[in-house]
Amino acid sequence: MTNDNIVQKLWNLCDVLRDDGINYSDYVTELVLLLFIKMVHENTEAETLDKHTLPEGCRWTDLNSKSGLNLLNHYKQMLLDLSKDSDPLISAIYADAQTRLREPRHLEQLVKSLDQIKDWFSDEKDGLGNLYEGLLQKNANETKSGAGQYFTPRALIDSMVRCIQPQPGEVIQDPAAGTAGFLIAADRYMKDQTDDYFDLDAKQQAFQKNKAFIGVELVPSTRRLALMNCLLHGMEGDDEGVVHLGNALGQIGASLEKADIILANPPFGTSKGGEASITRDDLTYPTSNKQLAFLQHIYRNLKPGGRAAVVLPDNVLFESGVGTDIRRDLMNKCNLHTILRLPTGIFYAQGVKTNVLFFTKGSAKDKLQEEGCTENVWVYDLRTNMPSFGKRNPFNDSHLVPFEKVYGEDANDQSLRQEGEWSFDAFEIEVDKSASKENKNVDNDLAHSRWRCFSRDWIYQNKGDSLDIIWLKDKDSVDASSLPEPSVLAKEAKQQLNDALAEIDNLLAELGEEA
Repeated sequence: MTNDNIVQKLWNLCDVLRDDGINYSDYVTELVLLLFIKMVHENTEAETLDKHTLPEGCRWTDLNSKSGLNLLNHYKQMLLDLSKDSDPLISAIYADAQTRLREPRHLEQLVKSLDQIKDWFSDEKDGLGNLYEGLLQKNANETKSGAGQYFTPRALIDSMVRCIQPQPGEVIQDPAAGTAGFLIAADRYMKDQTDDYFDLDAKQQAFQKNKAFIGVELVPSTRRLALMNCLLHGMEGDDEGVVHLGNALGQIGASLEKADIILANPPFGTSKGGEASITRDDLTYPTSNKQLAFLQHIYRNLKPGGRAAVVLPDNVLFESGVGTDIRRDLMNKCNLHTILRLPTGIFYAQGVKTNVLFFTKGSAKDKLQEEGCTENVWVYDLRTNMPSFGKRNPFNDSHLVPFEKVYGEDANDQSLRQEGEWSFDAFEIEVDKSASKENKNVDNDLAHSRWRCFSRDWIYQNKGDSLDIIWLKDKDSVDASSLPEPSVLAKEAKQQLNDALAEIDNLLAELGEEA
């Protein structure tokens, strides 16, 4: 049985949860509380763990030997006991954990169904960790909230990690960890390079297990998923686990030690107070834009010579005012060597346009340099005239192969690079005539290339330090020269608003309310 088959079987169990009145968005949280106990049992049976992670009375065999109300009551007590376990990692995973199951027969059905699944280790490489990750991804694809909101496609995560090339002994951070996808991908990459760390000595192995990875996650239920995910991949972290609970834009972020590598996809949006508010007092440029705040944290929190890859929306590239100040500060203190313009539709928020920024603290010649570190910015356009991605046409590794090839084998932009890359029918794309600055003195072939280089001086003189650099015209873009006069557009907008207000008035009238 393949991993995908088992993941589908696990997802099908959500029908049982639905029958017990559990909300769609709570399926995975409810299921993994039980599933984690089963997975620890399977790992112990397969002797992949040195000892049983869970205390006596809180193990799978304590569940599948019971039935009826006795089973449900024992399970509720088990969750309470695990939340108070002497192991700080287990107590963190089960902190405030409660089951919403009300019918003993539904819990019994879940337990029996999990017992009927065989070949848990069909994926010999990552075993149960990959199964768990598959379930999280299934949740992200199927639901409209929760883990799916900021779930980064696995293909993109793996590509970013391959470009950054984490090495054993380096500290890797994700200040917006989610379910820990970036940290686990980095761990997997290093395991592949070192025969599952067997090439390292005991001290180095202990570092990888307990000190190499650190994440921060604001939402307790998401952090629970992340801790389980890490533990199933053999990543324990410190006493609080790999992923700490808190707000990286608050004081927990300010207290983080500097990292060799930062990989992140910060949440989109603007701070409006509450838990997710920006309370850092150490950022040079105060802002209510969370992405700009995260970007400051990331390049400030890198060690000299440290490298980062971070997913950011388009507005970070062109926002004026403090946005310009932050981009200038970034290009001064870091070598912002690469921007990957991503296709639309690969995230939960379908309309959001995003990019990956790759940069290294300091310059290519001097990691301690703090002024003028960026000399050239290479841009790969993987957005223009790309297909609409979704469930029927998933974004995958093949779409990133051309980019990785031109990115080169050196993680710090020290590979010999050459402009020109015409994958995905680039020659058929129309050159954007309005991008006169980008295409000035450029031959026709290069004007159609997805891979271009722009000097720091050019960005300053021609773009005013905006990084919204576009030279290809999307087939769906609107030509501003063909638009009606502004007065006509304004009248059309007014009419549409009046029509909408009339519809609301009619609706209120039907409901017996006055407009």
